[in-house]
Amino acid sequence: MKISSASPPTPLITYAALGLRLCYMPERKLWSHKYHLDGRREPNESVPHSDGYYSLNVLLGFARNPGLIECEPYDAASIYDAATRTLLLPEARIYALGMALWASAECDLKVPAFVLDKVRQLISNSQNSLSWSAQDAGLMLSGLVMQGRFDPAWLKAATSIKNVILASFRAPSGLFFDSGIGFRKHFASFATQVYSCLGLYHYGEAMDDRAAIAAANECVAKLISLQGPEGEWPWFYVPSQGRVVDFYEVYSVHQHGMAPAILHHAIKHGVAGARDALLKGFVWLFGNNEMGRTMLVPDLHLIYRSQRRAGIFGSKGARVLRAFVNAALQRDDRIGARGGGSRALTLEMRSYELGWILWSFGGVRNFPELTDRPEFCATL
Repeated sequence: MKISSASPPTPLITYAALGLRLCYMPERKLWSHKYHLDGRREPNESVPHSDGYYSLNVLLGFARNPGLIECEPYDAASIYDAATRTLLLPEARIYALGMALWASAECDLKVPAFVLDKVRQLISNSQNSLSWSAQDAGLMLSGLVMQGRFDPAWLKAATSIKNVILASFRAPSGLFFDSGIGFRKHFASFATQVYSCLGLYHYGEAMDDRAAIAAANECVAKLISLQGPEGEWPWFYVPSQGRVVDFYEVYSVHQHGMAPAILHHAIKHGVAGARDALLKGFVWLFGNNEMGRTMLVPDLHLIYRSQRRAGIFGSKGARVLRAFVNAALQRDDRIGARGGGSRALTLEMRSYELGWILWSFGGVRNFPELTDRPEFCATL
């Protein structure tokens, strides 16, 4: 991934930055949990612990774009302070602590003492991470590796978590389980794969650990083999079988931000087909999809969250049942033909989605077919 900090932002980055202005809640000094795209009077919806986590993710994205935040109505230190205070809430997740460590390292901001205390308590016994979600383990691993730039003592804990991921979260197929123990060990989402791979890539590159990089590469190669015909990244897997048991929802953030975050590493490490998979997944946004329509909301500089099964077939209960049946029958789910009338748009987006665009494409100059698309240029 070629990153330039001296050049002006690409149209893609400018598009994302303009969209984030709408998602910002100045009274809270945070970006919102959800921005509704159904025309309601108050589109921003706040969920405090989620606002905080998403805001850390957005700050991480701005860190990849030097000088960009100075052109925006934000103060990074104040936002980081407001976001980390949400980590005191009982609903705060372990993975948000990992993101706080990572964002602070990239943004050159001091981690509050209470956050460090919570992290030290959590990592005091590496076996605790067996029961974490893959998002918890992956983001904590990334955060510890990034903090290890300043204090190598954090790398001991990072090594322990890396070992747990490789020993207990990894399936023979190369995919990762959503947990090291319990029910979640049987299934996994696309996000499970992204956060696991990111943590392993960060650790492997920082520590020259070829086994960690090889495990991430193997997972990415398997994901590429399971990518949909229009570049869709499936949502739900059975890692032990190495199969997709539910393609839906197909989330825009996976197509434009989270998949590229790991594919840039995979390209660097020579994974076959990684660049083509990144391109194919991204152009899904522009109408190369089942509904045959753009996912952009150009007048707002936002992006519809997902395409999903319409009606009761897209309900949580139906999705769970479908996954169980497909897993039991060892049957692959199929993505429908373009123009499928039984699909619906999710009329919302979340601020972290634009944060992932900023991270994955900030300063990137070797994908002009994506970053300089006419669709982004026309709205600026």
